Amino acid sequence: MPTPPQPIFILGPTGCGKSSVAVALAEQLGNAEIVSADAYQVYRELPILTAAPSAGEMARVPHHLVACMGVQESNDAATHARKAQACIRQIQQRGCTPIVTGGSGLYVKFISHGISPAPPSDEALRAELAALPLEEAVRRLQEADPEGAAATDLQNPRYVVRNLEIVLLGGKPLAYWKNNWVPEQAAGPGFCLVRDTVDLDARIARRAAAMAEQGVVQEVEQLTAATNAGTALSHTAARTLGLEQVQHYLQGACSLPQMVAALALATRQYAKRQRTWLRREKWLSPVPVAPHDSCEAVCERIASACHL
Repeated sequence: MPTPPQPIFILGPTGCGKSSVAVALAEQLGNAEIVSADAYQVYRELPILTAAPSAGEMARVPHHLVACMGVQESNDAATHARKAQACIRQIQQRGCTPIVTGGSGLYVKFISHGISPAPPSDEALRAELAALPLEEAVRRLQEADPEGAAATDLQNPRYVVRNLEIVLLGGKPLAYWKNNWVPEQAAGPGFCLVRDTVDLDARIARRAAAMAEQGVVQEVEQLTAATNAGTALSHTAARTLGLEQVQHYLQGACSLPQMVAALALATRQYAKRQRTWLRREKWLSPVPVAPHDSCEAVCERIASACHL
């Protein structure tokens, strides 16, 4: 029986072009399907805000775990990884190559190296902790697990809340879960698209402007109307990058150009955090991408490294 094709991981910070490269690589291989490792592109109501693959891209190559959930549904890394791993097995059974792409670090890690034994997210507790002022959540984490708090980015509400949730649900310090999780060998080769910061920032600025032109305000306005009518956003959906900035515009707190600038700033800050995480992932092979490089040229480098 032939060995099933290994998944190929195409990663990189938001705005680097990994989605387009993944589609181009899948077309070049001719028998590949894409599995998303993005925490927010699962929401069918937010395709513009989450920069989800276009209808044209999804028509060209089969995509999985994109626009498959409603905003009232919660998503977390462990749940998403289990779904992704099931998709990968099914793709392999069809004799095709799974291409995993996305920018949500923990989601990628669980798909590529196995799922941590730490307690899964609890929607009610997560919402309760997320409602706390950051200073209060930090104080509670420091009291419950001083060592874990010292190792946490205390400026990042998402990390503080998740780590506090783990400590409260598991009844053990963060170090216990870290020390008792032995990551598996990477499920397949991984590549990280690397762009010059100036180039990436310019791409992010263009994408923020394009979102405004494509109707992101109307998209969030519809979401707000649904929320007012009783559709409660899950904790995950409420954290979608850019949602707060567009909501501020809808509330009259800023002009449209100011909203676009704020959206670009938030995205640049997120990309910076992603780059920090990606640099720590030594299993990833960096793939430098210049502003003039085509997707096909980048794919040639990846295919050559994979001996495809």
